[in-house]
Amino acid sequence: MIDFPTLQAVAFKTELAAARRLSARTGMPEADALQRILTQSAGVAGLAALLVERQAQRRHAELQAARRQAQAAAARSRGAGSSSSAWRAWFDGSARPNPGRCGLGSVLEGPAGERIELSLDGGHGNSSEAEYRALIAALRAAIAHGATDLTVQGDSQVVVDDVNGPDCASAPALRLLRDEALALLGQLPQARLRWIPRHKNTRADALSQRAVQSFTMEQEA
Repeated sequence: MIDFPTLQAVAFKTELAAARRLSARTGMPEADALQRILTQSAGVAGLAALLVERQAQRRHAELQAARRQAQAAAARSRGAGSSSSAWRAWFDGSARPNPGRCGLGSVLEGPAGERIELSLDGGHGNSSEAEYRALIAALRAAIAHGATDLTVQGDSQVVVDDVNGPDCASAPALRLLRDEALALLGQLPQARLRWIPRHKNTRADALSQRAVQSFTMEQEA
């Protein structure tokens, strides 16, 4: 029997209401009623798996809320007249063919006019792996150059959603790359990652394409 507070913490409002109705209708203790409702919601995966998933989602929501609060505090600080320390980064990866040789491109810009461009060989992989490796390269460059208040932008919805989403929803094939990216983001506490459309990411895309072309030319020479 799982304790009632644990069940309440992961239950949705509709599930709590259904448990109260079941308890009132049958005389069953509300804790037992809620466990039955959640077991039904879990389906074949089982109640234990549901609890793990819901708790992971809750932790992710709490982390996201804390990050938004930090970003709001930083924005208020800048608005009060403090000097801006904002950095921006863009990343893109390409695989030719897909899967095939990967090219990585990233651009890092700082508040004092710093501009660092990377065009790197990313080894072999598919397009999502190339995008992830480009993100990792951008984050490493940001750490190396002491970037603060960093916004990282990329046009890969797969990678942005995978990093920003809960652990339970991440793609198993990308798990190691996700872990590496999250570890780097942990060293950049004010960093945030957001999606942008491809037409706003042209420089990083060009750098990734250049990396693939350079490798192809070396192979043909």
